[in-house]
Amino acid sequence: MGLDEESDSQMPFLDPNYVSSSSSQSSKLVLKRTGLAHIITAVIGSGVLSLAWSMAQLGWIAGPLTMLVFACVSLTSVFLLCNCYKSPDPETGPDRNGCYLDAVQKILGKRNAWFCGIAVRINFIKLAIVYTITSASSIQAIQKSNCYHDQGHKATCGYDSTRYMVIFGLIQVIVSQIPDFPNMKWLSIVAAVMSFTYSIIGSALGLAKVIENGEIKGSITGLPSSTAAEKVWLVAQALGNIAFAFPFSLVFLEVQDTLKAPPPEKITMKKVSVMASSVTTFFYLCCGGFGYAAFGNSTPGNLLTGFGFYEPYWLVDFANACVILHLVGGYQVFSQPIFAEVERWFTRKFPDSQFVHKNHTLKPLSILPFRLNFMRLFFRTTYVAIMTGVAVLFPYFNQVVGVSGAITFWPIVVYFPVEMYLTQKRIESWKSKAIAFRVFTMVCLVVTLYAFVGSIRGVIVARFG
Repeated sequence: MGLDEESDSQMPFLDPNYVSSSSSQSSKLVLKRTGLAHIITAVIGSGVLSLAWSMAQLGWIAGPLTMLVFACVSLTSVFLLCNCYKSPDPETGPDRNGCYLDAVQKILGKRNAWFCGIAVRINFIKLAIVYTITSASSIQAIQKSNCYHDQGHKATCGYDSTRYMVIFGLIQVIVSQIPDFPNMKWLSIVAAVMSFTYSIIGSALGLAKVIENGEIKGSITGLPSSTAAEKVWLVAQALGNIAFAFPFSLVFLEVQDTLKAPPPEKITMKKVSVMASSVTTFFYLCCGGFGYAAFGNSTPGNLLTGFGFYEPYWLVDFANACVILHLVGGYQVFSQPIFAEVERWFTRKFPDSQFVHKNHTLKPLSILPFRLNFMRLFFRTTYVAIMTGVAVLFPYFNQVVGVSGAITFWPIVVYFPVEMYLTQKRIESWKSKAIAFRVFTMVCLVVTLYAFVGSIRGVIVARFG
């Protein structure tokens, strides 16, 4: 395969000046839909598959209420972040913050940015791990579904998930060569369609199972446990699972950076976020509610891979295929910001390096131009390989999802957005609004710590118990 070399003074990364000053109505509509697609891709992920299990731990009253509360907290976070896209003034700027970490640094200072940077990087890493585990589970479920269909539901159909994690990792190595966030809008649109599809299928299968059973299973208090302590830990893990399903604040500013004004980006983003939150919360309640109603105390940890549904096997296969395609895109939505950050550092550190700066055009793909950069290839391949390796060591879906949801929910979704809002608006700490926000922050911290400790215990028990 031949290569044509071309010099390039800088690599294409997230550009904070991407927003243009004018646009046609049609292009604005396209960008709005693309923003909606990015958010839905980020929000409806593997977390939706664990919501029926979470409902089973919490019961019919606490389960739906908890989902609604988390949805409100996440939407509140988004509205607060709307004011952080421009600084120092949220209306006139002039600076634009194209990513979450930039906003924290400019508004709250370097010390807060240092702590935020740790949380941000942990968030990106844990999502890559969870998505690898979930995708492997879905691939494995397709194999099992076909096996059960051919040999009967009581057949022994065992498949090692490690090989499927490696396969997913190889796919991500290829897809990760997309240069930057704006260039992957098509991937987000495809992923968003897939997320709608498998959410609808999961809800429909649950509803069909309820109709087949002729009753609504489950109880007010949820799944009974052998001891009160065990119940407490399972509830904590369920809270972690729900927390994982909702937050999308980390990619919010990247998505807002792809919008164009007028109207102001934050107005468009508020509308898009309300739409995305309403749609996703509806699907979450359907998937969690119908799944719990169908299986009650036997609700599987993963609605589509726990084999509460055997038939129609082809529909189960199709739903899991949609999960895989969605997570391919979701993995990239959350990985592109960290790719951009690290690669920006390389370009500043090695300004004269040909390995870092030189791009290559693949001749066989001249009809669809694709520029390959060796530094990007090396770094992103290494990153995906490490994430895949960790997923292989801890292939526990519900437990890892619980830890992932709890570990960064409070700092990313609650603390930093609240502090940036209070700083931007210059609200004194003794004012009633500031006190209300601080109480809100502390309550969320207590809940998050509870979920984190319970989920960590679940991982330890699963790995060493």
